[in-house]
Amino acid sequence: MAKEIAGLIKLQVKGGAANPSPPIGPALGAKGVNIMDFCKQFNGRTQDKAGKVLPVVITVYADKSFDFIIKTPPAAVQIIDAAKIKGGSGTPHSKKVGSISWDQVKAIAEDKMPDLNCFTLESAMSMVAGTARSMGVTVTGDKPF
Repeated sequence: MAKEIAGLIKLQVKGGAANPSPPIGPALGAKGVNIMDFCKQFNGRTQDKAGKVLPVVITVYADKSFDFIIKTPPAAVQIIDAAKIKGGSGTPHSKKVGSISWDQVKAIAEDKMPDLNCFTLESAMSMVAGTARSMGVTVTGDKPF
């Protein structure tokens, strides 16, 4: 028989760097989850992605047990890494802060594909390019499709 779900918690945590301080501690403590147990499991599963921001969805059950799903890093974080910039533009349509190529967009789209709500690589690339545009990052070159 399936366990009764008490709640879902969505957090963004750096890989291999989960600790009981905010925002993790208060979010998990409010649901009655063992915070250190989560931190040890999360850090163990994300040692290979140390330092990258990773979204995690924690399912908390009525008996205070939990399981979690680690997703791929956000497209905005990957775009910042690809463009080698510190952050997006405050006024993205008038002030551009960097540029990336369509090959980089394709690589990000392929990485994000399991977490996106699209069926083709072309639509995933369009979503990533839109995120880049809203950050003030231009996509250079000819669109490959």
